[in-house]
Amino acid sequence: MQGNEKQMLLDPWGDVEIKNYKKLFSEFGLKQFPENWKKELNHYLFERGVVIAHRDFDKIMERIREKKEFIVMTGIASSGKLHLGHKMIIDLVKHFKKFKAKIFFCIADIDAYTTREKIKTMEEAKKFALENIANVLALGLKKRDIYLQSKKEPRYFELAFEISKKFTFAELSAIYGELTPGKLAANYLQYADILHPQLPEYCGAIPSVTPVALDQDPHIRAVRDVSRKLPYKFTLPTSIYIVHQSGLKEGSKMSSSKPETAIFLTDSPEEAKRKIFRAFTGGKGTIEEQKKLGGNPSICKVYEIYKYHHPNSKFVKEIYMKCTSGDLICGECKKMCAEFIAKLLKLHRKKFEKNLKKAEKIVWGE
Repeated sequence: MQGNEKQMLLDPWGDVEIKNYKKLFSEFGLKQFPENWKKELNHYLFERGVVIAHRDFDKIMERIREKKEFIVMTGIASSGKLHLGHKMIIDLVKHFKKFKAKIFFCIADIDAYTTREKIKTMEEAKKFALENIANVLALGLKKRDIYLQSKKEPRYFELAFEISKKFTFAELSAIYGELTPGKLAANYLQYADILHPQLPEYCGAIPSVTPVALDQDPHIRAVRDVSRKLPYKFTLPTSIYIVHQSGLKEGSKMSSSKPETAIFLTDSPEEAKRKIFRAFTGGKGTIEEQKKLGGNPSICKVYEIYKYHHPNSKFVKEIYMKCTSGDLICGECKKMCAEFIAKLLKLHRKKFEKNLKKAEKIVWGE
């Protein structure tokens, strides 16, 4: 990607792991997520520091405190299988339903086709969408919460074209660097994804929040800018930022395009176990050294699985303490993690299979 350093750091289509968050906060005007909000929201993803920053989320906190409706909009491109990193986003979205949130979860098949070279046809994007939707339903979102981008109402596409007229190519290049025609088209749809729930035909102009990983912030900055230029009384979209679950290998995000970095929701327990036992850890060179000096869970991909997915915070803290004290060695920890994930995947597989027919109706019609 070309452009200045900011755009090189934040590539929405890349798979490089971001490490210097504080620098990006100052460069892009993000605010740290306050501790008192984490307590009020009462979910381990807030408690464990997975949600780290925000733009104007105080608007959403006000709605939550007043028990008023608000919009939560996010989604995924149907360019591959869903993995544990996607599950974490869906867990977060699902939690907001406790606070009168109206959910708009997009399965972006057009985005997948136009921005991912490996997706050669819309048919292929829809096949991934089918599996993705069955997974999302299995994770607890409802049919009414989900939409397939290519099956949206005409009003949504009208808005995307209205948006396209409000940008110059120079403005978008300043945000993203180099852009292909496909990425330009996908961007207009992403902005429509975020803004269309505020149209009168849907929820009206109430506050909305989009949970994203930090590398997606270029989209947030662009949509906030264009929302001011359109002839609607949109409330300025807000966002919260997560630390993306990293890949099982050192130095990369968990990515559908790199199978060895990811545990997929459709992996067999045996395959997941194999990947976990090959994952990068914070262990020392020998068992004796680790028992004496302890390990480093802050860089350990196995500990990160617990941090992002284990529901028992007391257990996660114990794993951390035992690792750093040398009371837990990597082999034992990997075995426990493999058993935890195997149980999770086995239960998920049953729910996934039950939801395949429902997913087929969403993708291919009744």
